Amino acid sequence: MTAIAIIGIGCRFPGAAGPEEFWDLLATGRDAITEVPVERWDATALFDPNPQAHGKATTRWGGFLKHVDQFDPQFFKIAHREALYMDPQQRLLLEVAWEALEDAGQDVKRLANSQTGVFIGIAVDDYGRLLFRDPAQIDVYSNTGAALSIAANRLSYTFNWHGPSLVLDTACSSSLVSIHLACQSLRSGESTLALAGGVNLLLSPETTIGFSRLSAMSPDGRCWTFDARANGYVRGEGAGLVVLKPLEQALADGDRIYAVIRGSAVNQDGRTNGLTAPNRWAQEAVLREAYAQAAVSPGAVQYVEAHGTGTLLGDPIEANALGAVLSTNRPDDQPCAIGSVKTNIGHLETAAGVAGLIKVALMLNHEQLVPSLHFSTPNPHIPFESLPIYVQQTLSPWPASAHPRIAGVSAFSFGGTNAHIVLADAPALLEPEAAPPAALAYPLTLSAATPAALHALAHAY
Repeated sequence: MTAIAIIGIGCRFPGAAGPEEFWDLLATGRDAITEVPVERWDATALFDPNPQAHGKATTRWGGFLKHVDQFDPQFFKIAHREALYMDPQQRLLLEVAWEALEDAGQDVKRLANSQTGVFIGIAVDDYGRLLFRDPAQIDVYSNTGAALSIAANRLSYTFNWHGPSLVLDTACSSSLVSIHLACQSLRSGESTLALAGGVNLLLSPETTIGFSRLSAMSPDGRCWTFDARANGYVRGEGAGLVVLKPLEQALADGDRIYAVIRGSAVNQDGRTNGLTAPNRWAQEAVLREAYAQAAVSPGAVQYVEAHGTGTLLGDPIEANALGAVLSTNRPDDQPCAIGSVKTNIGHLETAAGVAGLIKVALMLNHEQLVPSLHFSTPNPHIPFESLPIYVQQTLSPWPASAHPRIAGVSAFSFGGTNAHIVLADAPALLEPEAAPPAALAYPLTLSAATPAALHALAHAY
């Protein structure tokens, strides 16, 4: 199977604006969960610990971004009036897409008219519901501003790309399935470059209230993944995009490569004990298929970024499925590390998979394993003593002897669509014949559409 290179990353996650800040958050083991900001909704007024209370939420916590109401429409040649009616998820994707392309060293102008594809996981339409509450306020831009399909289409329109441009909703696995489809598009030649990932913003409380009625929310606002305290998950928001290119082409172009996607698979739970109940056997099947597609023995995998939401039922099912598959051809003295980024930033739902994938790509790039938080007493329903897995709890070197470094990333949806992607470290690149003198200075040119934007850009540097 053709390997796919991750050559660029753009992300906005709770506590982290960009891959460098995200790595710092992960490496230092920080928890970015906060109480619901007052500008979102009155969490105190809506709080009730009883999940049967009508119109109430059992949590006051979440992972939130700052300044989601701010946007520079002129930069993207969008009229101010139109920007007012654009779902902030569309605005966020435009910014993160630009930053991902910049990180990848791609010339946006040269990509015009190319077969660049866009694959976006998205489901929540909080802004659309707010827009249409008052029919008198509906504007000419309301439909395009609220339509979820436009989240991908606007990127293709803005940058003048002609590859596939689509959104999909498989709930919690959406962004990982999007990356899976992007890889397939690149392998078939349908796309020559692809941006893939997902977005999720929490702008109103209705969905949180609904999950509270399902008893899915952690009342103390923490994902106690694989821990005995597991009592539900905490919602989070953010956006993540990766720039993808066939590995052979990336090497020929001299691109910086974070990590390589060796293979992936997607399947469905089918009928279980309930519509939202996970299926261990389907999880095992998607893992085995992904490793078969990647031509990797499960016993060679050194780390798995688990779905790991922190639920008393879901965590044991996932851990047992991982243990069953990863035991294949595994030496007894080489257990596999596991962890979950949800313990840092919450469950980003349609952006959860890409958050986990970016975490693993950064770990491969930095050759370090980062800690999974909130784990002290193992979940009594997970027999860790008999499974070839352990929860990574410290910042540790990823042993240089483990070549190639192999990792997996899982995402499972509450509707039953499962995805797993297999990653490896980037191949060694030839050193340049002559590095420039360390003291040599280079000009840094900055440009922006407005003076205020220019000052903001300079401040960012």
